[in-house]
Amino acid sequence: MQLKDLQAYEILEKRPIKDLNSEGIILRHKKSGARIAVISNDDDNKVFYIGFRTPPEDSTGVAHIIEHTVLCGSDKYPVKDPFVELVKGSLNTFLNAMTYPEKTIYPIASCNDKDFQNLMSVYMDAVFHPNIYKYQEIFQQEGWHYELESEDAPVTINGVVYNEMKGAFSSPDDVLSRQIMTSLFPDTTYANVSGGDPLHIPELTYEEYLDFHRRYYHPCNSYIYLYGDMDVAEKLAWMDEAYLGKYEAIGLDSEIKLQKPFEKPIEVTHKYSISSTESEENNTYLSYNTVIETALDEKLYLAFDILDYALVSAPGAPLKQALIDAGIGSEITGGYDSGTLQPTFSVIAKNTNPQEKEHFLAVIRETLEGLVKNGLNKKSLLAGINSSEFRYREADFGHFPKGLLYGIQCLDSWLYDDMRPFLHLEALDTYRFLKEQVETDYFEQLIQKYLLNNRHASVVIIEPEKGLNAKNEAALEKKLAEYKAGLSEDEIRKLIADTKHLKEYQETPSPKEDLEKIPMLARSDMKKEAAPFYNTELSVKGIPVVHHDIYSNGIIYLTMLFDIAHIPAEDIPYLGVLKAVLGYVDTKNYSYADFANEVNIHTGGISSTIGVYPSVKDKDDYQVKFEVRTKALYDKLPEAATLMKEMLFTSNIDDEKRLYEIIAELKSRLQVSISSAGHSVASTRAMTYFSKAAAYKDTITFYETLCDLEAHFDERKEALTAKLKEMVSSIFTKEHLLVSVTCEKDGLSIVETELEKFIPMLYETSGEEKQAEIVPVRKNEGFMDASQVLYVARAGNFRAHGFDYHGALRILKVIMEYDYLWINIRVKGGAYGCMNGYMKNGDTYFVSYRDPNLEKTNEIYDGIPAYIEQFTADERDMTKYIIGTISDMDVPMNPSTKGDRSMAAYLQNISYEEIQKERDQVIGATQEDIRGLRDMIASVLAENNLCVVGNEETLQASEGMFGEVKHLNESER
Repeated sequence: MQLKDLQAYEILEKRPIKDLNSEGIILRHKKSGARIAVISNDDDNKVFYIGFRTPPEDSTGVAHIIEHTVLCGSDKYPVKDPFVELVKGSLNTFLNAMTYPEKTIYPIASCNDKDFQNLMSVYMDAVFHPNIYKYQEIFQQEGWHYELESEDAPVTINGVVYNEMKGAFSSPDDVLSRQIMTSLFPDTTYANVSGGDPLHIPELTYEEYLDFHRRYYHPCNSYIYLYGDMDVAEKLAWMDEAYLGKYEAIGLDSEIKLQKPFEKPIEVTHKYSISSTESEENNTYLSYNTVIETALDEKLYLAFDILDYALVSAPGAPLKQALIDAGIGSEITGGYDSGTLQPTFSVIAKNTNPQEKEHFLAVIRETLEGLVKNGLNKKSLLAGINSSEFRYREADFGHFPKGLLYGIQCLDSWLYDDMRPFLHLEALDTYRFLKEQVETDYFEQLIQKYLLNNRHASVVIIEPEKGLNAKNEAALEKKLAEYKAGLSEDEIRKLIADTKHLKEYQETPSPKEDLEKIPMLARSDMKKEAAPFYNTELSVKGIPVVHHDIYSNGIIYLTMLFDIAHIPAEDIPYLGVLKAVLGYVDTKNYSYADFANEVNIHTGGISSTIGVYPSVKDKDDYQVKFEVRTKALYDKLPEAATLMKEMLFTSNIDDEKRLYEIIAELKSRLQVSISSAGHSVASTRAMTYFSKAAAYKDTITFYETLCDLEAHFDERKEALTAKLKEMVSSIFTKEHLLVSVTCEKDGLSIVETELEKFIPMLYETSGEEKQAEIVPVRKNEGFMDASQVLYVARAGNFRAHGFDYHGALRILKVIMEYDYLWINIRVKGGAYGCMNGYMKNGDTYFVSYRDPNLEKTNEIYDGIPAYIEQFTADERDMTKYIIGTISDMDVPMNPSTKGDRSMAAYLQNISYEEIQKERDQVIGATQEDIRGLRDMIASVLAENNLCVVGNEETLQASEGMFGEVKHLNESER
């Protein structure tokens, strides 16, 4: 079948998208009015999404709650959670749904055509025929509901989205970004919180929620995207026949309206909560924000991305540096946000004070006026352009399929103009144009027009208030007590019955015949062979080199791995400081700002990281490396290598002013990361109670070190610089070096030439070295912060109890995350998420994410062994879990990822035979294999290693569960 044979569609445009080596097609479904965009190419990682314009009219989170709930069963697939069934039993490479300020999208990706079709079918049925009209319980579970356990108990509010947003509203960064949007767009949909404000979520009624779906989830309001190597005509014919052809277009106004420009800038002040021990001094956020035309100007869209780099984001960027030099804030962020109809540019100072506002604005104005008058640094502009273009050409989005990221970017224009979905995907001409403008005053004029003369601007200040969350919780408790007091005896009995009914609904599994309606693959659809390793050992001047011979599109990925096992245990946090310092201080030939520009002009970046590689045989054995990475085109590797040498061997670590700036910024960033990634922080900390390797990843010890260094910098600075210099000379030695290189064979000679120049610069190892003595100590800690939610972690090591790793553990991870933990912690408990992991060295963890419960969650962990012991699965269920597991194992890899995976196996002494054995164990697993893990997991939980990060009041009330409960910022006091 050819596209031209499809009578149901009108082809609006069909042309090459040369920059992506693809063909672009824009279509409209004649009967329903659905919009379709296709990017056709030879990428076997196929992507589909259906999206809708969903402009909220209030902050009840209706769009977000619908995103959660349409995936809770539909006409054709009536199981309670088809999304979870798909995760368990699909080879997807991406499966999720996302709510944005004015759109909601439902994307899937898979390399398997049969699987891809299955996923499309479930998602199309979910959005058009959801079970939300049949079961109010879906709305209550995912959105919000009152809970009353007994006549004597208090009334509470629970719900997955409600708790998710309580977590989001605990972050000052999130509070600020919402206030910026509200301040700049007070008369449009952007003034509302599409995710939902926890204060307003309980105002949403079931009928209002259904009405939102009726209005906006119609094909005439839809955006359907297909990407990759597939029979496009076949997919479109199926969509017409199964769904779109059953709808007539209707009149629907969902257009995103423009905000009328302001006559003068406005100012907004808002509060955010800090814990009882945090200081209100130096904890205010100041921001200056402007609106930049619309997202439909492709030149401005990229030009402001470059100005973001040149003004704010680059190390030593003039606006950032001017504010830091003026003593305003410890971290300067902001930049350009192009994800809305009217993009915004912000300059944000964190950890400052309200009285600095006028000074903050004056420094911004004076700095920008000086740049317009004297001109921007041309190298900085070129660095921004080259860095952006390198990322665009490489299209390395980590584990995310590139077709998905292209599809999301399409909506930056398509949502506002039906004929321009590919506007921002064709960027090479714009990069050429911007390079030509560097020698003109083009960028300076943009600063004058949009940042200096622009009256559509706002100043947003968010100030800390101690115990604000506790005050809000007390007000909510009072309101709920008054609500309960106003209920009649019959109404109280009904609320108790409704609470019980919802729990029964949640506990009742979907009928087997409904579960079998979810399409799934067979074990025979899975690849039997594990992905290969690419490791060839070489030697250059006595330095071991591991070459990963992989097609890399003309890019060399080079990593220098320096052994750091000899660094004393008490100095481990200083490795994190060293990592942050290298590349961000002046060197012999460059200021640190100029160094960053040179890196971005010539390479795809130079970065440092700490790599930890636990042994797969011995729980106490590991390798740990200080890794210095770069990526560059073949002809640019000499410049990349020269810059690496400059960074490693000539960095000025004596610059005390710069050192303090780095520590203050690092501490500020870590503070945000702890509140947004508390699950990772808590689980890693719990593992430090028994795992030596985990000590290198412990965020909390690192954060406490930074707090101490910042608070007592003048006393510590000399010892700190001495420590960092000592580390440089003891780490960057010939004896410690191992090199990893990913490229084709013809790139090796370039690498060898540069290594021969690099080796003579390495330091000499002085004296005998021995591995650091790390002594894990079980502490069981609760770390209090201003969050409204909790991250609850339990951990242990099964090798310590004589158990060996088995591939069935990978299946158990899927079973836990999408059955036992999902049902008990998320569905019934109201937490936003739950995770678990089993490492080959025996380290194991269970953790919850944005969780309202502590003791309940801990009890659920204790129930895991009994669940495993009674685990039952027929052949279909077992196959489903196995497919989901293989999906996790077979994530598509770009050249860089293939090289990193191969190198990790090399360092951990994992042979191909071992990973093939693990894969065979997964594909051949039975119910008995899962049950056989019962004693192993029981041994882990019996260690009772518990770490919790989160809500201050909850942790204080449960102090008896811990060895110690303290504030995250305790070392600052």
